[in-house]
Amino acid sequence: MARDTTDQTPIGSIGELAEYMAKGSKPASQFRIGTEHEKFGFFTDSHAPVPYFGDASISALLHGMEARLGWEPILDAGNIIGLAEPHGMGAISIEPGGQFELSGGPLETLHQTHDETVHHLKVLKEIADPLGIKFLGIGGSPEWTFENTPRMPKSRYEIMTRYMPKVGRHGLDMMYRTCTIQVNLDFASEEDMRRKMQVSLKLQSLATALFAASPFTEGKPNGYLSWRGEIWRDTDNARAGLLPFAFAPNFGFEHYVEWALDVPMYFIVRDGKYHDCTHVTFRQFLNGALKGEIADWRPNMGDWTNHLSTLFPDVRLKRFLEMRGADGGPLDRITALPAFWVGLLYDNAALDEAEQLTRDWTFAEVQALRDAVPTAGLKASFRSGTLLDIAKDALAISSKGLKSRARYNAAGADESTYLAPVEDVVSRGTTLAEDILRQYNGAWGQSVSPVFEAYSY
Repeated sequence: MARDTTDQTPIGSIGELAEYMAKGSKPASQFRIGTEHEKFGFFTDSHAPVPYFGDASISALLHGMEARLGWEPILDAGNIIGLAEPHGMGAISIEPGGQFELSGGPLETLHQTHDETVHHLKVLKEIADPLGIKFLGIGGSPEWTFENTPRMPKSRYEIMTRYMPKVGRHGLDMMYRTCTIQVNLDFASEEDMRRKMQVSLKLQSLATALFAASPFTEGKPNGYLSWRGEIWRDTDNARAGLLPFAFAPNFGFEHYVEWALDVPMYFIVRDGKYHDCTHVTFRQFLNGALKGEIADWRPNMGDWTNHLSTLFPDVRLKRFLEMRGADGGPLDRITALPAFWVGLLYDNAALDEAEQLTRDWTFAEVQALRDAVPTAGLKASFRSGTLLDIAKDALAISSKGLKSRARYNAAGADESTYLAPVEDVVSRGTTLAEDILRQYNGAWGQSVSPVFEAYSY
């Protein structure tokens, strides 16, 4: 998220919180695709991480992008922490360990997503090359310890860094040492949201397997194909993971609101200052828990919007749905991830098929997949077969959905062309993480260092 909101509209009732989310509904003709991707910056001469301050730094990259793009700077206590496109067509932000993120604009086609990504990386390269900086496209920091990973001067991250060790074993690793690709997708109604939420929750572990690309930690194999997927199994389970109640046939906005109300908050923002609120839930906040502690203690819609952004379920509901299961990866994966989900969820026939494929999956089965996938990937057991069997069916449905959308580029190709990287994964039955490990045990001579050149932007 690039900018924490400051909407001062008072909250009159809990019902208004569900109404806020329901207002995200829109006709299918207005559905858009918003793709986000993170990447690790590193110095080409040493493979060391890039600090925030200095002549060659994260702040220098942001100032360079500001000058080149003309986007508006986002400041926190005087430090530049991101950029916003003036017309709402994207933002650049930094994650806690300096991971550099593009939050793409709401686009109509995957061809536009591809062009947006290529343009972003091209401009970033123009700024970064003279500074001796490149970017690594995988899901987990391969060499750096937590101690030598830089810290970004962003107030919400200071609060989270203090809080995370209290609620899980891997929260700081999630913050400082992982990267992801995500896609944000629209819904037409509460029923449409429900169907998309349930299908995507059930298939999110498949995305984790298809995009697994984090096999190294601190210079050696970590035993996982998706270390990032394993990290999310114990980060802060009060606000992360699967949502059992979302599997119910009557699941709706109010059920998500009721869950979110009882999740501890991170902060509220007043006059540009972040106040640590990790000791209260949003429901307690609504009931006056901060009265006498903070001068302007009354909850507003900006507080609610910010709270929603600090919830981390496998599929996050706001005024749209966020698919959160995939590792970061190379350029071709950045468009492949949204292609996979757009094909499944944005074509009615494809959504029907995806729903039928997963209709009788139980919560226990989906949880078991989530637990197995970080280690086993596509070889994870499912009923009488493996996840690879499901992958073949799901990918075929996605491809049909993209072809049915009939959105063509200048060369006459439809959007299914962007599935090529994951089609290759499924046809071979091996993930990018397994390819990387094969290189590590072969041509790389059991050295992690070559990953920086092999998978850099």
